[in-house]
Amino acid sequence: MTAIEIRGLTKHFGPVKALDGIDLDVPSGAIFGFLGPNGAGKTTMLRLMTGLARPTAGTVRIDGIEVGSGQRPPIGYLPDTPMFYGWMNAREFLRYIADLHGMTDPPIDATLERVGLLDAAKKRVGGYSRGMKQRLGLAQALLPQPSVLLLDEPVSALDPAGRKAILDILNDLRDSLTVFFSTHILGDAERVCDEIGIIDHGHLVMQAPRDALLARYARPIFEVDVLPEAVPQLAGLAEQLGAQPWVTRTDLDGARLRLRVRDVDEARRELLPALTGLALLRVEMVGATLEDIFLSLTNGQDPAEKDI
Repeated sequence: MTAIEIRGLTKHFGPVKALDGIDLDVPSGAIFGFLGPNGAGKTTMLRLMTGLARPTAGTVRIDGIEVGSGQRPPIGYLPDTPMFYGWMNAREFLRYIADLHGMTDPPIDATLERVGLLDAAKKRVGGYSRGMKQRLGLAQALLPQPSVLLLDEPVSALDPAGRKAILDILNDLRDSLTVFFSTHILGDAERVCDEIGIIDHGHLVMQAPRDALLARYARPIFEVDVLPEAVPQLAGLAEQLGAQPWVTRTDLDGARLRLRVRDVDEARRELLPALTGLALLRVEMVGATLEDIFLSLTNGQDPAEKDI
């Protein structure tokens, strides 16, 4: 069953095409990661999906209800920079949100407990950390008990602990409602998403289940880690290996070298002898990550024609 159905969604700002004919389907109960570089059109997409902006052309249907038709779709929304009244406490803020929705018996404490803020319910929001404010923003989106949750960059400004807290909440929501969130933090999307969509310059360049996407574009990658004193040798080796026909790309990051190869058997034969004399910590063959796929797909090239 489809929770979100988008057809021909287009948004122009004068001569600028922020979105250009997006077609997208999101299955019910999925956690959908909407990925793209800064300026790709992610926030514009979310604003059109919530009805905060009107499209130049195209339609958005959420649970069968067309956005902008006059009937409110069953959505909860967390913008990229949620705003609060700092003098309110969390309970007062959610009561205010409930009144806006016309709710007579809102599950305020249950919602605060769901996002881990029940113990801080009486504390003024002005004294909350950024991570706590983001969880409160998530609570206001969940309070009206929507079937679809729309989140704009929900973890981008958080520290690792704050990101983990939000992602754990999203994991707990799996199958109970549909989550659509935009992000450019690829590791987070790889961790929690069932399905991935990638946008670049207003065009949807890929949509697929996460595992299918990783399997489809996976290419063998060898990682070589060395001790700090061997970094100068590793830099020289990276240049030499980059010229080999079985190597498609080298990426050197400090004491780690990543080799993308087109022939695993030849790489196994040639790589170990080339590493002789290096102070090695680790040599391992790994699969392509979502970051590898993302960088390829947003580089203006067809990944099927590019070794990644």
